[in-house]
Amino acid sequence: MNGDQASVAVLCQDIAAGVSALDGVEVAVCPSHILVPVAAAALADSGVAIGGQDLDINKEGAFTGQTSSAMLKDAGCTHVIVGHSERRQFYGDTDELVANKTAVALAAGLTPLVCVGESLQERENGVTEMVVARQLQAVLDKVGIAAMANSVIAYEPVWAIGTGMTASPEQAQEVHAFIRQILAAQEADVAAQCRILYGGSMKPDNAAQLLANEDIDGGLIGGAALKASDFLGICQAAA
Repeated sequence: MNGDQASVAVLCQDIAAGVSALDGVEVAVCPSHILVPVAAAALADSGVAIGGQDLDINKEGAFTGQTSSAMLKDAGCTHVIVGHSERRQFYGDTDELVANKTAVALAAGLTPLVCVGESLQERENGVTEMVVARQLQAVLDKVGIAAMANSVIAYEPVWAIGTGMTASPEQAQEVHAFIRQILAAQEADVAAQCRILYGGSMKPDNAAQLLANEDIDGGLIGGAALKASDFLGICQAAA
């Protein structure tokens, strides 16, 4: 929940200019819903995609304050974040609700960025894989393995978001590989195709180390996306 119309327009214009020089990197920005049209206008013809930060499971109707998949598409979105750790932590998004939101996004033709990840207590208790498997399995049970070819998974160690802490490249790779193994157990081709992003305080100075790992396909960027130079530094590392 950052920015206003003027700052988001400038940010997106700067991102569009910087990304134009990069090859082989897919970039999307996911602003607050009310700022999606501003971002879409600033990014027109840039090749940078637009995503929503959340969506409702209902198509329309008496659901005050909510945003539907159709509204996101109409505003220019092709992607949507589903199950972000803050939605799970502060707004009660359960595994079941995240799975239902994923299904609604896919049915609407939006690419869901499905977030999974453990808290600091869960990591310290040694249940990281159990938590991640449970969160991911709920989605697989709902939409099926084939749907993951049209989805993106983001691993967010909750303890590394906005804290300045970052999972080591080895820690991140370990969980990314575990996620891909879960997918591969059902369909190897889909597992190879599905992109898995790292979402825990990726910055320009650690992006290359993280992205060098075999199963880390990109980043879900939070704080570092608020400055174009930082965000573009990560994009350059990916390139």
